[in-house]
Amino acid sequence: MAERRRLLEILRERSLRLGRFKLASGQESHYYFDAKLTTLHPEGAYLTARLVLLALRDAGGGVRAIGGLTLGADPIVAAVAAVSHREPDLCGPLQGFIVRKEAKGHGTEQWIEGMEAVPGLPVAVVDDVCTTGASTLRAIRAAEAAGLEVKAVLCVVDRQQGGAQALREYPFIALTTASELLDTPEIQQQLIRLSADPAAAP
Repeated sequence: MAERRRLLEILRERSLRLGRFKLASGQESHYYFDAKLTTLHPEGAYLTARLVLLALRDAGGGVRAIGGLTLGADPIVAAVAAVSHREPDLCGPLQGFIVRKEAKGHGTEQWIEGMEAVPGLPVAVVDDVCTTGASTLRAIRAAEAAGLEVKAVLCVVDRQQGGAQALREYPFIALTTASELLDTPEIQQQLIRLSADPAAAP
């Protein structure tokens, strides 16, 4: 699919960094995906939204809203909601929602922002990069605690480091994987150099 190939190109150009990095999971890596550089880019946001909607449609549709844990999910959710309004035949329209990292300390003191959590409402949960799946699970648990029914889980990039296994209770869809994004001769050569000499410039 041309749109998916183009998203891979944008992710490689904008979001992939080579070097020495400590991930949110605590793991160390020679590569890092800053997906927000793609999901906040005009073309990247649009392609991400379309591919999310197509994936949900191909999975059977049925969801009424999409959300995820702030901050990684925020630009994806907004783009998906907007594109689903403009192109409702894909899988929409879908309401967006954001899951806070901690409950609001005033007012309604809620975890879910952007919509009223209707018990039983079928939703999808999305994240930008999935490593161990911990942040995605956090969003899922908050959504379920609010009474929402999680029917699908998506990520833009699956680092293939245990996340899919951690999320095995749910239909899991990755738009791209680390192995795909790293699968060019140039990138592989740079990773080999970094493995031999971690201080080497990428």
